Formats: sequence, structure tokens, C-alpha cells
Amino acid sequence: MIQRIQTVFLALLAIAMIAMLFLPLWSKTDPVTGEELVLTAWNLKSHFLNEQGEPGSAGSIPQQGAIAIGMLAIAAAVIAVYEIFQYKSRLNQMKLGLLNTLILMGTLGAMLYYAYFVGSDLIVAGEKGTYEAGFFMPLLALVLNSLANRFIRRDENLVRSVDRLR
Repeated sequence: MIQRIQTVFLALLAIAMIAMLFLPLWSKTDPVTGEELVLTAWNLKSHFLNEQGEPGSAGSIPQQGAIAIGMLAIAAAVIAVYEIFQYKSRLNQMKLGLLNTLILMGTLGAMLYYAYFVGSDLIVAGEKGTYEAGFFMPLLALVLNSLANRFIRRDENLVRSVDRLR
């Protein structure tokens, strides 16, 4: 049935991953030059900050693509939506939930790779950078995915226990 609690969790997971596509994930500022490096789901780009701390002109660091993060986020959202409509086969839902967990972990790994190995080398400053709002969306999605999997497993166990009584 589509009106189960796991449907809500999976829908929220899809919304979180879509929101991640439009939010900044990580940023790092060079205090000497005032250049800020920002990681989004699609690219890693830099710009100079003006006196008010707002983005101004384009930075000296060439823009680099980070399309893997965006593609993994889209894949996680699509799998979650597809998993919602697989309510007649709870075993398929559990398999898709496991696949989605792997994709979400891959998304986190790709974000950390671009933030710490690609981005850190471009601006040499004493700090590691700051996590922005989009960085926490895959973490939220992992929690929502585990909750959905838990309720799917509970439904499957309930159906099996009723079948034993027959």
C-alpha cells in the first residue's frame, strides 16, 4: 500500500537529494586574497569576495566539474521514487533500499573527495573549509533510507507471521 510511513520517508529522501542539487556543499576562503572556493553538486568554482563579503568577480582558479556528485544524487532520488511504487514486492523494496544506501555512501564519498583532495589543494589556507547546507542532505537521506528500510522489513515480518498462522 502506498500510504505507509515508509512512503513518507522515501519521499522526503527524494526531496532532500533534489534540494542538494541546488545548495552549496562546501566552501573555503583564502583570507589573504579574499577568494572563495565553492563546491556545488555540479562544479567547483571560485570567486572573489567584495568588502561586504558577497560574491563579486570570478576567481583566478578555473572551474572544475563535479558532475559525479549531481548524478549520484539524481540516481538516489530516482531509486527512492521507484522504490515507493514497488510496494507490492517488499523484497524488491529492501533490495532497492540497499542499493540506495550504497549510492548515498558514494555521494558522500564523492563530496569528501572533491572537498578535501581537489578543493583543499586549490586554496592553501590553514583551515579545512566549511560545510554548507547541502552537505548534510545525503546524511539526512541516509537516516531516512534506514528508517524506510526498517518499516519495510517490519511489514514483511508481519506478513510472514500472519502466513504462519494460516
